[in-house]
Amino acid sequence: MSDDPVLIFSMTKNKKAKKPWPTKDAMAQIYEKNLWGGEESEYYSGLGSHHPEVVNPYIAAVSAFLKDFETPPVVCDLGCGDFNIGKELVKYSKKYIALDIVPGLIAYNKKAFQADNLEFHALDITTDELPSGDCAILRQVLQHLSNAEIKSVVEKLYNYKYVILTEHLPEEDFEPNKDIISGQGIRLKKQSGVKLLASPFNLKVKEEKQILSVKSPGFKGVLETTLYQIN
Repeated sequence: MSDDPVLIFSMTKNKKAKKPWPTKDAMAQIYEKNLWGGEESEYYSGLGSHHPEVVNPYIAAVSAFLKDFETPPVVCDLGCGDFNIGKELVKYSKKYIALDIVPGLIAYNKKAFQADNLEFHALDITTDELPSGDCAILRQVLQHLSNAEIKSVVEKLYNYKYVILTEHLPEEDFEPNKDIISGQGIRLKKQSGVKLLASPFNLKVKEEKQILSVKSPGFKGVLETTLYQIN
């Protein structure tokens, strides 16, 4: 190994360059290259947002919960994706605030979906301040994030009374919350999945209730939807 300071500096610089891609860039590439499917130039959030066996029971379960409010709630969709599901829930809310980290996707959604009580915002839920509301929806979002990013989101969930969380989990027993690099992949390849009440997230809730569990179409595992009452 050379003692040349220029070479050593160059090697150090190269090592630092191997950091994980910023989540915003990774997610933008997923849509640009249609890594979750869909036609070219189309924003498509994958089978989990489009397969009827997944979508229909989810909409039924969540809409039943939202309709049960005496006054329609303010809903914050934290990672709305292509909005194929969110568009079916808007009518049950006083205001529906849909967020995503990909600016191009949000710009498209603003043109494609319009309602008096609907807002779209391009925000990074891990770093940006989140809108206030009664209920937060996180549908197959955290599963793509590193533990550090999930922790930053969890701290903000205490601002909501209810959280509806959907995660892709192994069917059999598993060790939760193995860490990953944020991006297209999820913890299923490590025989793991996100459990917010477990370490290192330790979300404190008043009540926890599973409202839906369906097999993931085309993939192993199940899509489990849990309702948390936070405060």
